[in-house]
Amino acid sequence: MKTYDLRSDTVTKPGPAMRKAMADAEVGDDVYGEDPAVNRLQEKAAAVTGKEAALFVSSGSMGNLIPIYLDCGSGNELLIDSHGHSVQHELAGVSAVAGSLPIMVASEKGILTPALLAPWVQPDLYDHARTRMVVIENTHNAAGGTFYSREQLRSVSAFARERRLSLHMDGARLFNAVTASGMSAAQICAETDTVTFCLSKGLGAPVGAMLCGSRPFVAEARRVRKMLGGGMRQAGIIAAAGIYALDHNVARLSEDRENAQVIARALCKARWAALDLPDVVTNIVYFRTPGRDAQVVVDALARLGILSWATGPDQVRFVTHLDISRADTREIAAILQGAKMP
Repeated sequence: MKTYDLRSDTVTKPGPAMRKAMADAEVGDDVYGEDPAVNRLQEKAAAVTGKEAALFVSSGSMGNLIPIYLDCGSGNELLIDSHGHSVQHELAGVSAVAGSLPIMVASEKGILTPALLAPWVQPDLYDHARTRMVVIENTHNAAGGTFYSREQLRSVSAFARERRLSLHMDGARLFNAVTASGMSAAQICAETDTVTFCLSKGLGAPVGAMLCGSRPFVAEARRVRKMLGGGMRQAGIIAAAGIYALDHNVARLSEDRENAQVIARALCKARWAALDLPDVVTNIVYFRTPGRDAQVVVDALARLGILSWATGPDQVRFVTHLDISRADTREIAAILQGAKMP
């Protein structure tokens, strides 16, 4: 029986062409700034996001932690959606390492607006922590892969500038937002001071993320990366995978979005699943399991060859990715429509 892994887009494996690029990579010592592949990847990431510079980091978590460490800092507050990845899935690094206090703001589908943020900005009083930063997530994982429109980005950016707050984008799935919004990565990132995007999710590389911003910011970020143990030596072997991913795996993200729609429509026909089809906007599908324990559904699906993830007592997540083909998607849809749940 074939297994279809829909737990996450982090489960992708490098194919032969990406592995060849890794094997052929020219390398050097990146701590000295001498790795040609890393330097090329950083230049490419800066160009695609429209930022002055970029830094190759080991993970999206590190890529989010560094700007919080630098631009928010110890004893200050950052505003973030209450289900944001940096506060729910990054081991409290914002507090444990950066020393910052996250103020979690409830939002509609993960989209922060000036009206939601304004009440949480601290007044300038001696006994109040200073609000220094806003962190947005685009696409938003826990909200089902939602993305910011151009107007929403401009609105939250103008709010941050007016309040003299730095604006960081957790763009782990930035290019899924590009595919769905019709904006370029540079247009999206123009509204933020800094942005992190992952190479190891939809883009299919085995490891790594990019942190992009101004040249002075990236120079300081390189120092903090070293402090966190993230200085890598002959890292060109993995940077080459990132270069390949940016060159070959961005345009195909539209296929993941289409596959997610096919799966979502199949779930709508299954009596044991419930979801709102308009909520499926990128490559993430959340569905409810009314009257059933989500883990029971996950276990039953696994026996049918579909791996998934229970994200709550009655909620399951599917994520499409480059290792799930159109043919696979048709098979998955057929299994879902014919499945009987305990």
